[in-house]
Amino acid sequence: VQPLVESGGGLVQAGGSLRLSCAASRRTFENYAMGWWRQAPGKEREFVAWITLISTTAYAEDVKGRFTIFRDNTNNTVYLQMNSLKPEDTATYYCGRHYQGGAYSLSSYDSWGQGTQVTVSS
Repeated sequence: VQPLVESGGGLVQAGGSLRLSCAASRRTFENYAMGWWRQAPGKEREFVAWITLISTTAYAEDVKGRFTIFRDNTNNTVYLQMNSLKPEDTATYYCGRHYQGGAYSLSSYDSWGQGTQVTVSS
C-alpha cells in the first residue's frame, strides 16, 4: 500500500484556521473513502471527518460547522479545512484509508499517514 502523506499542520491562535492535506495514490483515491482522525497526548485516536468517493461526508459532533472535509480529484488529495480552531483541537491529525466497516471505527482503516501536528494556542 502506497503511503498517505499529510501536510499543513502548524501553530495557530484560537479562532484561526488551518487546511490539512492528505495526498494519496491514484488507486487509493479512486477506490476508497477517506477519513481524518486525531490523537492528543495521552488520549486515544478519535474520529474527526470522513468522505466517500461521491463526497458524502460525516463529522464528529465537536467539529461540525467548523471543519470541512473535501477532495480534489485532479490531484488525488483529501483536505480538511479547519476554522474557528479551539485549544482542544490540539492533536496530531492523521489521514486514513477507509477499507471496510463503519466509518467511525478505527479498525475500519487499513492505511495511515505519518500525521501532522496541529497546535492551537489560547
